[in-house]
Amino acid sequence: MNPCPCGSGRAYSECCEPYIKGTALPPTAEALMRSRYSAYVVHAIDYIIDTCERRSGKQDIDYKSTKDWSEQSAWLGLKILSVAKGGVDDTEGVVEFEALYERNGLRDTHREQGHFKKMDGKWLYDDGTVAPVTVVRTGPKIGRNEPCPCGSGKKYKHCCGAKA
Repeated sequence: MNPCPCGSGRAYSECCEPYIKGTALPPTAEALMRSRYSAYVVHAIDYIIDTCERRSGKQDIDYKSTKDWSEQSAWLGLKILSVAKGGVDDTEGVVEFEALYERNGLRDTHREQGHFKKMDGKWLYDDGTVAPVTVVRTGPKIGRNEPCPCGSGKKYKHCCGAKA
């Protein structure tokens, strides 16, 4: 069994994959939230974009930055903190969640209160409120004048540290 990245305990093929592949619609706001997290893990950027509500005056999601975040992160888990409404018979819902990931040697937690709307029978992500978090370094801090860990022989500040 290939477990679903969303943490449901079910097989990916029986959980989020049918939503991401478009063979089924998520029945609840939480199911959509879980499938969107799984889409980040499997780099299904079109699904992430397609499950966002589009309306006049609302900025579209940036495809490239979403793709970069998805592909350059090691996704470590999803935790659903609370769910308000968003059931099968509702038209609005709120899902508060934490998505844990590591990127560029830093472990981070994306904590958000996501707002969802059901339009024409389909749940969509409307917007969210992101909570500030503390980033935790997963490796030792490299000093600016130390040799670069990439092995170039240059000082960190003149190599990989110049890109940061």
